[in-house]
Amino acid sequence: MPLVHIGALQLATECAGAADAPVMLLIQGLGTPLTRWPQTLVDRLVDAGYRVIRFDNRDMGLSSRLDALGAPRLAQFFSGQAISPLYTLTDMAADAVALLDALHIEKAHVVGASMGGMIGQIVAARYPQRCLSLTSIMSSSGNPLLPPPTPAAQQALIAPLPFPHNEEAIVKDAVRRQQVLMSPGYPTPEAELQAMFTLEFRRGFHPAGVARQLAALMTGGDRRPLLAGIRIPCMVLHGKEDPLIPFACGVDTAKAIPTAELRALPGMGHDFPFALMPQFADAILSAARRA
Repeated sequence: MPLVHIGALQLATECAGAADAPVMLLIQGLGTPLTRWPQTLVDRLVDAGYRVIRFDNRDMGLSSRLDALGAPRLAQFFSGQAISPLYTLTDMAADAVALLDALHIEKAHVVGASMGGMIGQIVAARYPQRCLSLTSIMSSSGNPLLPPPTPAAQQALIAPLPFPHNEEAIVKDAVRRQQVLMSPGYPTPEAELQAMFTLEFRRGFHPAGVARQLAALMTGGDRRPLLAGIRIPCMVLHGKEDPLIPFACGVDTAKAIPTAELRALPGMGHDFPFALMPQFADAILSAARRA
């Protein structure tokens, strides 16, 4: 898995598919590495004739860790005080475009999930010349009037990690949190969750990076003015039972983007159910073909 240099940062990157095929750039969400994209989805997109590029965002997985920046003041934020993030979602969108530059890719179909959807929205709005289509999955417009996560989902997001930070404790805790967020209509077996989080822990456990990403997410602001300027084909895919970013957030995102099509998935929460990968692939390819 090569490390691609973008300025002072290095992004762990994985490519699949023919080098001369049109590119799909997949952007993951808060605290999730590139391996969270299901291989079955990647295979479907490659089989459809695309080159699929996944990468670890800054501060995640095997990419550069920005510990020198310090820790964000999340406690102040959750007590209602304003904070300044140590970097922003706009900075992370610039990372994605810089990765395209480093790989000598002029344009790509951008696919983002959760916080990655927010980053993808910014790429599509601020770098329209680099973006062929946008698929925003289980994400939001940033509208402050949208409904919040359920109390259980919010706790799954922000509850303190167990101590000590050993593999057994962290994996067990991650499974418990994911079971709150996962699709009620398509539950993932516990053994699969354990295997996924064990891989992620061994690949790059870095809670300080998650905290900095969370600060960027929480201070991302209302993107609706940006979204109104998007003119490329857009697909908004959202689970109707999402407890973390409620379905209303997907509806609002689709309303904000003039070119958007909304697809609702009953029974889906905030995860990547194996049974829904055909629908995920079809939605992504539909937006790409419209381009």
